[in-house]
Amino acid sequence: MTTQQGVAVSDDQNTLRAGANGPALMEDFHFREKIFHFDHERIPERVVHARGYGAHGYFELTDSLADVCKADIFRNVGERTPAFVRFSTVAGNKGSADVVRDVRGFAVKLYTKQGNWDLVGNNIPVFFIQDAIKFPDFVHAAKQAPDRDFPQAQTAHDNFWDFVSLSPEATHMVCWAMSDRAIPRSFRFMEGFGVHTFRLIDDEGRSTYVKFHWKPKLGLQSVVWNEALKINGADPDFHRRDLWQSITSGNFPEWELGVQLFDDEFADSFPFDILDPTKLIPEELVPVRRVGRLVLDRMPDNFFAETEQVAFCTQNVVPGIDFTNDPLLQGRNFSYLDTQTKRLGGPNFTHIPINAPKCPFHNFQQDGHMAMHNPKGRANYEPNSWSQPAGGPRESADGYRSYPDTVSGQKVRQRSESFADHYSQARQFFISQTPVEQTHMRDAFVFELSKVETPAIRARMVSHLLHVDRGLAEGVAKGLGLSPLPAPATAARPVVEGLPPSPALSILKNGPDSFTGRKLGIVVTNGVDATLLAALRDAAENADATVELIAPTVGGLKDSAGHDLTAQQKINGGPSVLYDAVALLPTVEGANALRHEATMRDFISDAFAHAKFIAHNDAAEIVLAAAGLHPKARDSGVIAVHSAQDAARFIQTCGALRLWEREGHVHAV
Repeated sequence: MTTQQGVAVSDDQNTLRAGANGPALMEDFHFREKIFHFDHERIPERVVHARGYGAHGYFELTDSLADVCKADIFRNVGERTPAFVRFSTVAGNKGSADVVRDVRGFAVKLYTKQGNWDLVGNNIPVFFIQDAIKFPDFVHAAKQAPDRDFPQAQTAHDNFWDFVSLSPEATHMVCWAMSDRAIPRSFRFMEGFGVHTFRLIDDEGRSTYVKFHWKPKLGLQSVVWNEALKINGADPDFHRRDLWQSITSGNFPEWELGVQLFDDEFADSFPFDILDPTKLIPEELVPVRRVGRLVLDRMPDNFFAETEQVAFCTQNVVPGIDFTNDPLLQGRNFSYLDTQTKRLGGPNFTHIPINAPKCPFHNFQQDGHMAMHNPKGRANYEPNSWSQPAGGPRESADGYRSYPDTVSGQKVRQRSESFADHYSQARQFFISQTPVEQTHMRDAFVFELSKVETPAIRARMVSHLLHVDRGLAEGVAKGLGLSPLPAPATAARPVVEGLPPSPALSILKNGPDSFTGRKLGIVVTNGVDATLLAALRDAAENADATVELIAPTVGGLKDSAGHDLTAQQKINGGPSVLYDAVALLPTVEGANALRHEATMRDFISDAFAHAKFIAHNDAAEIVLAAAGLHPKARDSGVIAVHSAQDAARFIQTCGALRLWEREGHVHAV
């Protein structure tokens, strides 16, 4: 052990004193340095996206885009590009919980041969506002009220709903936020979107519009709201732990990169403005072409050095990728550089290894706080007349060139009329959901607006929902006890009610077809049937799912064959909300003891209420009955298992993830 100056430390346990009981001495440079550094460990957390988690990986091209894009990353099939990805919530502070109802950030830094490209998106393809000038107002409204500093990491309060109910442009995004998209089961099971329309530029300088999508290999999956509330109590780090365990166990998460490509002719004929960030382009109109895969295969060596200090900027693009005049994107290009400079202490945040390009880079930028490298030699400007290498870097004919878009117009503060339809796509999103998902949306609106203390705000929001779907508005009003219905809000443009449903917008229509990547929780007691336990474990592992044991104690267990068992969770610390499906394998003696355990009854009743599949042996009848699940109260999702064949069938059944028809009988969402 040494000091920061490299001096060996002889004693790191005691400060230097004048006698064993005397005062500390100011000359103790080791203590001074150590406590000084500790006092300065924290840097400002991000204003938004403060709660985040990241991982390293790579992007591999599988389908060349060389016909429409000159970027090197899109030319050579099979070539891998290093990547760093940070997932995050938006509204909550750094210490908030993972499974809150919120948008999730999906930011990807790609270290290409031509420089860093940051695709800074979300798990939802649209946003709340159209112009970046409203971003401070939106964020202020969503976060804690300034006079009381609560509520934390949630939008169920007056300020948020006051703002969005006065901002009709937010209606589409609010519908997404009240859908199950805002409570994902795992980072691994959610989509990512670039949100904005960008340009791809080819070798001849021609432009093609593009929207970027990340499609999870394991399909889409979310939790239900009652489950989310309990997960946050049981494990506030649920999403972090899931990603960590997945990667460190070798089950590397993977997404496909998809692109929607279109031209000016389509843009001119599309009913909405392609530059409007509150709108999307349905995949049924412009199919997503899958061109590569993103694999996360390594966790950071140090969270602070990498995940906390990584600086994403939407302005970071490479030759072949360009911006459009999306007003939110234009504002983000300005804001991100500014916020990273403030948060990381100065302009040299690009010198931090996680932010530095992996390709050669040269310029005349110099000095500033914590400069790690400066220009060498006498030349620190250009043009200069010095010969090489003394003259330093020069402009390149292959350097970045912006697309020469023709623009004209008066200098005005004005929103384009083509941005004025605020309800039609919100309606399309709602009718694209399954009945189960529509019910979840209605219940989410009721939950959130029930926390709003001002009746006028609740009524104003319902007046917008009348343009989305009358049944939705009536259901929300009923849940709020709001009568009579308010008049519909004034629409700047008539609602287009003929837009067809888009199946791609539904989670349940795009879920997995297997239990792969999911987690089975098995309740065991001392003396558990070794054969049946092994059968369930084997069936789950054959499906590439993971298994955890939950028991009255984490140690001191044996199975019926005398083998030692170690449980991963104690029954009162491992509730069923942590698992995608559960199995109950107690002995008769163990079941008789557990039937008096309140958390065991909660384990079962929650699993049932959340529509999960439940396997059980004969002895588990005792705890099932104690939880109120007598045979007549059960359905096809409560499955008896006695053999290896039963275990295999159960895991296969679990591929559906939930028995949603149960929700009509057990209301817990």
